[in-house]
Amino acid sequence: MSITAKELAAHLGLSEAAISMALNNKPGVSNATRKRIFDAAHELGYDFSKKSWSGPMKKGTLCFVIYRKSGAVVGDTPFFSALSDGISIGCKKASYDLVLRYLYEDEGIPGQLSQITAADFAGVILLATEMDAATLSSFRSLHLPIVVLDAYFENVPYDYVLINNTQGAYLAANYLIAKRKKQPGYLHSSYSIANFEERADGFYKAIRANGMSTSRSRVHRLTPSQEGAYADMKELLASGEEPCNCFFADNDHIAIGAMAAIREAGYRIPEDVAIIGFDDLPVSSFTDPPLTTVQASAEVIGETAAGRLIQIIEAHDTHPKKIEIGTTLKKRKSV
Repeated sequence: MSITAKELAAHLGLSEAAISMALNNKPGVSNATRKRIFDAAHELGYDFSKKSWSGPMKKGTLCFVIYRKSGAVVGDTPFFSALSDGISIGCKKASYDLVLRYLYEDEGIPGQLSQITAADFAGVILLATEMDAATLSSFRSLHLPIVVLDAYFENVPYDYVLINNTQGAYLAANYLIAKRKKQPGYLHSSYSIANFEERADGFYKAIRANGMSTSRSRVHRLTPSQEGAYADMKELLASGEEPCNCFFADNDHIAIGAMAAIREAGYRIPEDVAIIGFDDLPVSSFTDPPLTTVQASAEVIGETAAGRLIQIIEAHDTHPKKIEIGTTLKKRKSV
């Protein structure tokens, strides 16, 4: 027997309004609360087909699937909130509904995919940041149009929408070299995903383009979170490691954590050490000093993905495309 929205509210100790906003993918609840509601709804057998929708007649329902592996990269962050907002905008423009689903690696992919199949979605937007090619291939069992976000695999023929990571890292490293006249170091994520490897490609391309040897760039592998990067950099500096004159970091979390440890060790930023991050998180404007970083609009990425999926559905465009969203450098005070 399925659970009602009212019963779900009572079960979770939340208001019926909060339940309604989450299940209808409307603003007003946090991502964490939305996830909690969706997880409980699926577990307790809420019947999503009984949702009532206002506004124009809808053409169908798209499913935004967020794949979670370790949670080290994909989480409740401003980037993923903006990504979701962009997808919602794209769906609304084309009169499609949107449902959010989480898939967890440790809960068995086949069973979770069968639930998506049973829901009769028109197509799927898949956030595959933490996914590998083998896991992505298992999504073929859905027999649905799929657009993959934030990852790219040459041997899996889907449509992809992603950040031009290589371009962004190139811009950052080239700017460091131009400003500092020194070979930059690299604060590389200790957690390996395709995005970070593409950023490594861009970094080393800039090194070579400036006539430098890639082997001379010092690389420190740091945890891709503010707390982890702070602890890792603090340990490095305590061991006697001298920081480079300038660093490119795989993401803003790493940059911000490393900056805190470097300043704590008595170095000035940017006078002694310059740092550039990647992602342009809102907090980057408020660090001390404000962080120079690579910006790519997550909302544009999400809206582009929704538009591409709807094009596949309505125009039966079956020729896979790779769409890369360009980046810009947000110049602040850390360089």
